[in-house]
Amino acid sequence: MDLPARRTIVITGASDGIGAAAARTLSDAGHRVVVVGRSREKTEQVARTLGADRFVADFARLTDARRLAAELDEAYPRIDVLANNAGGILGDRAKTEDGFERTLQVNHLAPFLLTNLLLDKLLASRAVVVQTSSVGARLFGHLELDDLDHDRDFTPHLAYGTAKLENILFTTELHRRFHGQGLSSVAFHPGGVATNFAAESTSFMRPLYQSRIGRLVMASPERGAAQLVRFAQTEPGVDWQSGAYYERGRVARRTNPQAQDADLARRLWERSAELVGVPAR
Repeated sequence: MDLPARRTIVITGASDGIGAAAARTLSDAGHRVVVVGRSREKTEQVARTLGADRFVADFARLTDARRLAAELDEAYPRIDVLANNAGGILGDRAKTEDGFERTLQVNHLAPFLLTNLLLDKLLASRAVVVQTSSVGARLFGHLELDDLDHDRDFTPHLAYGTAKLENILFTTELHRRFHGQGLSSVAFHPGGVATNFAAESTSFMRPLYQSRIGRLVMASPERGAAQLVRFAQTEPGVDWQSGAYYERGRVARRTNPQAQDADLARRLWERSAELVGVPAR
């Protein structure tokens, strides 16, 4: 695989946390980093510091994801890496203006839509798609295709764990469908990182992430971003395995059993495509 020395790397959720840390490291390494964030002020601040391009999009609105895809497609002749990093554990159950449970949409449906709308460019660029997932997929995730919104059993951590499971299934199905055409995909757990994770949530994880003690024992954003940086700069098939889910720098040994279900991955793709209105390619 002939990899460009200077890559165009789009990072969503790059206005804070591991996204901003990855953007700094990759920019310092000489890559063209594109910063995408929800907060205009924070996104502009990160981009200004790096001298990077920036786009503002709120994934709680699918119109923002569609607009972002069109803007990226127009701005860049190639995209070498798309890092779907935006997301997190959110607050109480709420539906977006698009009619979907917010955690599902922000963590899975919007990145799925963005990736699909950019798919032709990603294929032409022989790109890498990176998904920031979580060990929460194994600890909390349970996917029911007839209740993606968890209307029957919603809790913040269940919705989050399921969305992170969907990130893994999306990664494996993206690999199955398009790796033969040169596209590579990978998902990873960044570890417990001292960021604003869970700040908007009522989950039991919020006190841990917001406490002084919790932040002292957690990894820095730079350390949490290390795997994203690795996948963005190195070669799939040589340095890491496309279609896999990584924890602590290695293919995860323990995963949610549903993460290994190829038929579930296929059906999730088809259902997600139907929900956001794109062809199930």
